[in-house]
Order: sequence, then structure tokens, then C-alpha cells
Amino acid sequence: MLAFGFFRMSSFLVLFILFYILGFLIYKGFSVISWEFLTSNPEEGMTKGGIYPAIVGTMYLILGSLLVSVPIGVLSGIYINEYSKDGYAKRIIKMMTNNLAGIPSIVFGLFGMSLFVNTLGFGDSIIAGSLTLGLLTLPIIIRTTEEALIAIDTTFRTASYALGASKIQTIARVILPMGLPNIITGIILSIGRVSGETAPILFTVAAYFLPKLPSSIYDQVMALPYHLYVIATSGNNVELSKPIAYGTALVLIAIVLIVNILANVIRNYFAKKVKMK
Repeated sequence: MLAFGFFRMSSFLVLFILFYILGFLIYKGFSVISWEFLTSNPEEGMTKGGIYPAIVGTMYLILGSLLVSVPIGVLSGIYINEYSKDGYAKRIIKMMTNNLAGIPSIVFGLFGMSLFVNTLGFGDSIIAGSLTLGLLTLPIIIRTTEEALIAIDTTFRTASYALGASKIQTIARVILPMGLPNIITGIILSIGRVSGETAPILFTVAAYFLPKLPSSIYDQVMALPYHLYVIATSGNNVELSKPIAYGTALVLIAIVLIVNILANVIRNYFAKKVKMK
């Protein structure tokens, strides 16, 4: 009973911390939320106006990083679980993937600046930031894909082969659809990490003040995490910018929640389809 009570208390503590953070941000930042705040450019040294360019920039970076990380991560997870044989090579790949997940994000930022910004000549741009963020989230998608495929019972593969299906047909029509709900969970986790990262975009894409939308993938953009950092620490008038900072944080949290809810709806849809089969 004592252990059960401790577990229950821990669960309520997590909920309390989550709701405390949300309540704090709503209390401090809700007063500045308006249609104008969401759809206008920052003005007067970012002490007035809105955050529209930062919202658009954040969405571009989320989409760009997913275009990089999802195909590579899912295919890598399929290779590790379905094709790679147990041995040194597989252990080394899995160990390196785990190590990649533990590298600090600031190191990814420096690597992205060196490779994408300077060596490949992309400059500070959406494509450089998306590639860097894609590399950052790649281990999450690889590991969740691998774990999703491991959880599928071997009898499904055996039954598919017994019906004359090839390995690639079995993966495409049986294994991958069954593992899709858990793979989407990994994508949700990667979206949460991408939307809140500041260090990688600091060196590769984020603009200090750019009150306009990008016209190509080689342009810089403002992004909500970096914009929040700037107006909270180094704006022209930090005290005057505080309400905007809290409002920006609230919008950032809301975007993450909305994207997560949409991804959960998609995951549940595919989970129901798998159960129906």
C-alpha cells in the first residue's frame, strides 16, 4: 500500500507541475493574446506588435525537419529490425544511435553551422536549420520505429511468408501498418523537441529581428524559441517586453499541444484500423 501511495503521489505531482506551468503561462501571457498579436509583425524593438513571422518560421522548421528525419529514421529502423542480422555491426549501429541521442543540442548546432551553413554554402537558412533539426530528432524516430517493429509478433511475418508474400511485401503490407501507431508516437516526440529547441537554430537559421516572411528555403526566419529568448534576455526593453515573452511562450505551448493532438488523432485512427483487421 505504501508503494502504491508513493506511485500515485508521483503521478499527481507530475500533473500538478504540468498544470502549474500552464496556469502560470496563461495568467502571465493570456492578456496579450489577440488576433492582432498572432497575425502582425513585431514593432518598436519587439516591445509591441505580434509574433506572426516567428509562428510561420517555427512551422516551416517543424515541417522541414520532419521531411528530413521521418523517411531516413523509419527506413533505418526497418533496416535494423528486419534486415540487419544480430552481430557486431547491428550492435554498433544501435550503440551509435543511442549515443547520437545523447549529444547536446548545442553540438548539433555547431555541426550544422560547420557542414550546412559553411561547407555546403546554404548560409543561415531554412534548409540548414531543417537539416540540423532533422539530424537532432533522427535517433528518436529510429529507436521508436525499431521498438514498434520488435513488438509485432513473429507469427504475422511467418503467416505472410506462408501465403507467398515476399519480404518487402510483408514489411509494406503487414509489418509497417501494424507498427504505424507507435511510429507516429516517435514523430510526436520529435515534433515536441524540434518546436522548443533554441541552440541548433541559433547557428543555422534563426534571425534576431526579421519582420517579414521568407520567400525561399535559403532565407532566414524568426522562430518562437529564439524570439522568446531574445525578448526575455536581450531586447531593447526587457521589462516592457515581458508580457510579450509570456504570450510567446503560451503560443509556443499551444502550437505543440495542437500538433500533438492532431498526431494523436492520426495515431488512434491507424490503431483502430489495425485492430479492425
